[in-house]
Amino acid sequence: MEHKRKVYFMAKALELAELAFQAEEIPVGAVLVQGDTVIGTGYNSVIRGADPTAHAEVLAMRAGSGHMHNYRLPGTELFITLEPCLMCYATMVQARVKKLYFAAFDDKTGIYSTGAFDRLPAIFNHDIEVEAGIMQAESSRLLKKFFQERRGAGAVERDGLENR
Repeated sequence: MEHKRKVYFMAKALELAELAFQAEEIPVGAVLVQGDTVIGTGYNSVIRGADPTAHAEVLAMRAGSGHMHNYRLPGTELFITLEPCLMCYATMVQARVKKLYFAAFDDKTGIYSTGAFDRLPAIFNHDIEVEAGIMQAESSRLLKKFFQERRGAGAVERDGLENR
């Protein structure tokens, strides 16, 4: 039963990633859960929002904080379609997220894949349980499709995704 629950919430995050894709943002979605209740969602909106912190997981935590009326999110679980970066992981620590589930690995900016997590001194005062690879193939496919289309349109080479 637990596996079905994880797939259910990650599928919700993938639906949000699809919305990011349609908005021409890097397709990452996040769902914040307390028990079996979704209390926050988000998808990448850095370009549209002109906000470098508008990563999917940060937006989901902002919504969850509003729902809980607290900047701390104890006992919550975060489902993300892509491995978080250092900024997002540090935000999870500050929020006291209990468990992180992510789908695809990110060799360029992911906190685990790049080895950044291992190089950090023990500065964080909260440990987050982590489980990776839930619906990895589906998330990876969407990300690859996005970047293939962007490159095919010449946008990445011409003016860079980050320069829009």
